[in-house]
Amino acid sequence: MLRRRFFGIAAGPVFAQELPVIRVDVNLVNLPFSARDGSGALVRTLTKDDVEVYEDGVRQTISHFSRGGESSLALGLVADASGSQKDFLKDHRRDLRDFLKNVAQARDQAFLVCFGNQVRLICPMTSKMEQITERLGEFQKAKRYEEYPFVGPREWRVSGTAFYDAIYHSVEDVLAKVDVGRRALIVFSDGEDNASAHHMLDAIECAQRAAVQLFCIRYTELRGGRWNARNKYGRSVMERLARETGGVDLDGTHAPDLKAQFRQIAEILRASYDLGYSSTNAVRDGSFRKIQLRAVRPGLSFRHKTGYFARPD
Repeated sequence: MLRRRFFGIAAGPVFAQELPVIRVDVNLVNLPFSARDGSGALVRTLTKDDVEVYEDGVRQTISHFSRGGESSLALGLVADASGSQKDFLKDHRRDLRDFLKNVAQARDQAFLVCFGNQVRLICPMTSKMEQITERLGEFQKAKRYEEYPFVGPREWRVSGTAFYDAIYHSVEDVLAKVDVGRRALIVFSDGEDNASAHHMLDAIECAQRAAVQLFCIRYTELRGGRWNARNKYGRSVMERLARETGGVDLDGTHAPDLKAQFRQIAEILRASYDLGYSSTNAVRDGSFRKIQLRAVRPGLSFRHKTGYFARPD
């Protein structure tokens, strides 16, 4: 959710007549979403008249509506480089390269963050997608990581994996500062965290506030082919992050490649919509505002963020 204020400037005494002062206070809520028909196929032909948006049960007036392909995309790639995960993306670097080549348009941008004990910016925001996989390869060969800047504050950690911090700071310190039509993160991890200063709800809330969809590609290192309690927790975390932000949770544990997973993400990004409305509830009390999309055309289902917290600026 973005809060925008525009203030006119009153003329000083040197002018014979004062200019009018215009004050506008708009609570603008951005809602990217995708739609499917009764057979599960993505729908790409919706207009503003095909949907209704409700906030806490109150219908809202749509002020902006566009198809995803009509606006630029800022895409963050957040890769777990901890012990159990470090070889996963290395094995699928070619799949990632092909995905970026196929999904990105000239106006789109992407960046790469890797995390383990700390969160590092491996490739800053760029429109040259080939730089992402090049920098990833360099990082995976590096013996020392001090050359890569921190994302967010440098936290003191003894060990562990800062999964939630990686998502939180990728949104707050990178994506939220980019003025584009669409924002998304693709997260490669098992969803297990034991070192973050932030928790799961922080990660969800910041993504909802910045209208960032989370696409989670999950790889879980199983011992003896069995899920343990920690594995199951990570799986549920990845599923919830995707569901609450309007993205998708995908399993890469047993996949020989990630072509199918990347294909699904690309299709959703191409078929998504950008919707905006000015909330009728101007109170900024920190409460959670539930959002619901309803179809005017029968047989449609939607995937979008579940709502947002109306925090004071």
